[in-house]
Parts: sequence; C-alpha cells; structure tokens
Amino acid sequence: MNIELTKRVNTLTESITFAITTLAQELKAQGKDVLSFSAGEPDFPTPTIIKDAAKAALDENFTRYTAVDGIVELRKAIAQKLKRDNGLSYAPNQIITNNGAKHSLYNLFACTIEEGDEVIIPAPYWVTYPELVKYCGGTPIEIMTDDASGFKITPEQLRAAITPKTKMLILTSPSNPTGSVYSRSELEALGKVLEGTRVFVASDEMYEKLLYDGEFTAAAAVSEDMYRRTITINGLSKSVAMTGWRFGYMASADTELIAATKKLQSQSTSNINTITQKAAIAGLNGSADAEIEMMRQAFKARRDEAARLFNAIDGLSVRVPEGAFYLFVNIKAITMDSMKFCKELLEQQGVAVVPGLGFGADGYFRFSFATDIETIREGIKRIEAYVASKR
Repeated sequence: MNIELTKRVNTLTESITFAITTLAQELKAQGKDVLSFSAGEPDFPTPTIIKDAAKAALDENFTRYTAVDGIVELRKAIAQKLKRDNGLSYAPNQIITNNGAKHSLYNLFACTIEEGDEVIIPAPYWVTYPELVKYCGGTPIEIMTDDASGFKITPEQLRAAITPKTKMLILTSPSNPTGSVYSRSELEALGKVLEGTRVFVASDEMYEKLLYDGEFTAAAAVSEDMYRRTITINGLSKSVAMTGWRFGYMASADTELIAATKKLQSQSTSNINTITQKAAIAGLNGSADAEIEMMRQAFKARRDEAARLFNAIDGLSVRVPEGAFYLFVNIKAITMDSMKFCKELLEQQGVAVVPGLGFGADGYFRFSFATDIETIREGIKRIEAYVASKR
C-alpha cells in the first residue's frame, strides 16, 4: 500500500548540496579517490571552551525541558551579542532559539506566508529559500544578479519586482553561494525602496563573522524603518564550527511574530537541545573570539589561493568573495550546463562541487574552500585537467 502524499510535500526537491555530498561520500566508501568541496561546513573542531560548557551542562544534569524559545540566560546572551556587534536592541521576548537557522526560516515562513504571497529572492540564492517558500504556499520571485553586479540586487531591480502581492524580501549577507556582502549604503538604498510598503525583510546573517573585506552591516541597523520590518536570522554553525549542534535564532521587533513562531514551535519541536543552549552562550559572549579569528584568517588565506588558481585557468573565472567560504565559479565559457559539468567532473576526476543550477544560476558551480589548502590545490589541479579536456 502506498500512502498518498500531500501536494505540498511533492513541491519540494531534495537539497542539491546534500545530494552531491552524499554521492561523494558513497564513492569514497567504495574506495574511490574523491575530493569533496560541496559541504557548507567548517573543517575546524568546535572550540574547546564551547565543548567544556556542554560538558558542564551534562555534569549539572541540565537535561530537562526548557522554555520553548530557550532559557532566558541564552536569549539575553543573544541580545547582548546583537547590541555589541550590530548596534541592535532587542529584549528576550523579541528573540527565539531554533534548531538551526533553517528551522528559524521554516517557522518564519510558516507563520507569515499565505497562499499567493510573493517572496522576492535575489539569485543566486541558498537552495532552501525557494523550496520553503513554495512549501508554505508562497510564490518565489527571483531577481537575477551576476558577476558584474557583484551578485547583489539594485534598488531599481527591487522596485520593479514589488507588486501588491509582495510579502517578503530575503537578503543574505554574506551570501551563500557567492560570498557577496551588502555595504551599509547599499542596504540603506534598498531600505528606501521598501519605505511605505508592507514588505518585510528576512535577513540571513549566518556568515557574519566570516568577513574578509570591508565591514559587516546588519540589515536591521541601517534605519529605524528597516529595524521595524527586518527579522534577523543567525546562529553559530559557521562562525564557531557548530553545524551539528543545531543552533539558530531569530530576532524581531515584532513581539507578536516571535510569539507566533513560539506557538508553532511548541507544537512541533519544543525547545532546542538543552546542552546546545548552554554551549551556545559561550559561543555568543566573546569567549571563543580568538578561535573565530583564527578560522577567519585561515579561510581568507584559502580564499586568496583558490581564487588565484581558478582565475589562472583558461575558460574559468571567479569573483573574489568578501565573505563566507565559497567561490562561485563561472563556467559559461565552457558550458551553461552546470549539472553535466559537475557530474562529469565527479566521475572523471573525483572532484565534488555543487552545480549552480541548484542556486538558480546555471553556468556556475559552488566550490567550498572550507578544507585544507593542499586539498584545495589538488582539487583545482584536477578541475583544470577536466576543463582542458573540454576545450
């Protein structure tokens, strides 16, 4: 007997990032020599001070249910981080903790998007955004960007995309997959377009600490109007190598919105892992800043080397990203079919990268430099050999 699935769940497609990573792992398990640059997670261990906080929580038997939105101590630590780093003022009841930022986004979309609502998503985008929007009944409206625009939308593009049905704009800075970062003046200009509209902003700032050029500006910090209409999404997965701990959070001036997501979470997952809650405080309060800076410096060196090597390959080009740990490599001189390119690259050279098609931008692939520099050099050498065979 086959159980009938909902139309809603059938709108979803599997994350192409996880699909490529899983395939690479399967090939490795078969004994094949595979270098994977597909996963979006740091190769560093979680800092000791964070692990020690988790161990202390276990020793103290901190293993029972907590408030759905997280313990007050944790939400105060998030508020202090947002004030210290971003100049944003939030009370604990304007913050909720979630099982990773992906969970934050799901809760936000589920509580705000109705059938027919339009959600503006700059492309290239993180693979999850349009899938969750569609699942919740919304319509993704993509704004295309490219290398020439620094993979950032302009005020003119935003203005042209807004209709009476527009409910939300998703901003990601630094970006996955491009590493682009919006400056304060660019965010101010986008904010001016939004003034007087009903459009609110979901600002995904997960890669905030992994910035190599310029300064980070939170979307909610550029004006009072943007503060009121912006929901900030963040976490610790990337900055302190806590991907598997599943910690994310959402902050908004709208207490009714936070209360609604808390209500939803109370009927789905309840509170996030208690051990993670205690550990996260150490990741938020500055205790791990030295480790964060060490990782940032290492990623910067890898970025510089990888970009140099890619730009030396005839037929490939890459814009040097300001943040995150990805290169979005342009393969248009070779092919527009990124899926075929990546499939053949994996089969012929044992190199796993993610097709740009999954990010809404065919003719590119995403290369994660969250691995050691020698592996990066060997991987790019193999990519160069594959490209040479196509010319």
